Amino acid sequence: MTEYRVRINGIETAAHYSERAVEEIFVPLLECLTERQRAAGRRILVLLAAPPGAGKSTLASFLEHLSRERIGLCPVQAVGMDGFHRRQEYLLSHRTVRDGREIAMVEIKGAPVTFDLEKLLSAVRRVAAGEICGWPAYDRLLHNPVEDAVIVDGDIVLLEGNYLLLEEDGWRELAACADYTVSISAGEKLLRDRLIDRKIHTGVAEDAAVRFVDFSDMPNVRLCLEKSAPADLRLRLDDNGDFCRD
Repeated sequence: MTEYRVRINGIETAAHYSERAVEEIFVPLLECLTERQRAAGRRILVLLAAPPGAGKSTLASFLEHLSRERIGLCPVQAVGMDGFHRRQEYLLSHRTVRDGREIAMVEIKGAPVTFDLEKLLSAVRRVAAGEICGWPAYDRLLHNPVEDAVIVDGDIVLLEGNYLLLEEDGWRELAACADYTVSISAGEKLLRDRLIDRKIHTGVAEDAAVRFVDFSDMPNVRLCLEKSAPADLRLRLDDNGDFCRD
């Protein structure tokens, strides 16, 4: 078992990956991407889409780490779509409708409507075109994006996010920019448990964490599981938290 620790969105995170997953899934994936980049002779863009709680941000970071550790692989640069959250002040002052009731957008922060899709699509197109450009990162402690936190300059850029393969107007255009796509699925109960635990670790009381996850996160989980387009590589998180091919 490989333990991996990293700071994601301002929060210390730890993950464990089985040697089987590393050697039979992750390394072959990186070898495939290396071959594609070398054959293309340019930057390639890879999308990693997964529902909330599936560990996609940590996995993307681990794949970057692994690509730089193994000889013969093209280094991967991992970035996330969370930096395209609308700012907290916007979410507090704008409203939307959920279950027939008008609410502040901040109550469902993380839903597709709370992202600046136009800004995200523009940035993805620049990356796909091979530009060296700034990229925002989301800080969970600040509750806001930090602009130009990263400079995108890699030959393989791995973009992770919930809705990158979403089959809805506007979102479909993201996948059109990609050279390769990866998805992760998992059972709803596993994802709910992980999301509640993550919320508690940010300092939220357990009862409040449960309410937020059930009202805000779980509809997003179901949306990702039910309305994402098929990926080139489909992975699944089993009940033990290990990755396998779907």
